[in-house]
Amino acid sequence: MTASSSSIHPMLNVAIKAARSAGVIINRAALDVESVRVSQKMANDFVTEVDQASENIIIDTLLTAYPDHGILAEESGQTRGNPQSDHIWIIDPLDGTTNFIHGFPFYCISIALQSKGRIEQAVVYDPTRNDLFTSTRGRGAFMNDRRLRVSKRIRLQECLISTGFPFRPDDDFASYLKLMSEVMKRTAGLRRPGAAALDLAYVAAGFSDGFFETGLHPWDMAAGSLLITEAGGLVGNFTGDADYLHQRECMAANPKIYAQLVTLLHKYSKFASAEDKAVAAELIGQLRKDLADGE
Repeated sequence: MTASSSSIHPMLNVAIKAARSAGVIINRAALDVESVRVSQKMANDFVTEVDQASENIIIDTLLTAYPDHGILAEESGQTRGNPQSDHIWIIDPLDGTTNFIHGFPFYCISIALQSKGRIEQAVVYDPTRNDLFTSTRGRGAFMNDRRLRVSKRIRLQECLISTGFPFRPDDDFASYLKLMSEVMKRTAGLRRPGAAALDLAYVAAGFSDGFFETGLHPWDMAAGSLLITEAGGLVGNFTGDADYLHQRECMAANPKIYAQLVTLLHKYSKFASAEDKAVAAELIGQLRKDLADGE
């Protein structure tokens, strides 16, 4: 099954146009990345003139097509567009800025449309590889016109899991190292590529089996979350709760692996409670039964 241009939702088409225009700016700058001006928002959190140019062309493209829509963007926040609109474009103009300024080729553009509180359109574009991940709610997820499905693995010990390491001075490094140690011992491998939106797209494509990270913002997760669910996966916070977009933590995987990750990660969630632990125990009990039935 492919997504022909005639079947693409008009709003998604505009988002694709915006992402590709931003990709041209990013690729041009990547040819001479050492000349790019970099400033620091806070320790280890960088912004470049390329982030800002990318964001401007994305917003200009979207608001030219839909002047009444709202904008929530990483660099400019809600200063443009109509913040009261039912339709809000959530934008990360360059996810993986630290990778970009080092010439490490793993970064992307992320654009999502939230309509009345639900993510309805999603684009994640990797300008280095010219990989375009797209989704419209109810119509599936695609990578360069190929239909995406999450991986079919059911045993966590066979899975490749991606994450993001803490990097801010006030992050809880000790807790995260303990969490990563638990995951490392129970999986085939843990990876930290450095761009959460692209990590989520890779879970949707089945390139990795799961993802978790704390400290994320809506623009890191919004587009990737729709790709995941439209590819048959689940996404939520570490307790498994699907109301995660503004909670600064995210976990995603196919349903069987998701249940196993909940049992590992829920106690590291700032939302964990006795009830969550009971739900996690029930999930793992059901998972063990499902696996036993399948053997």
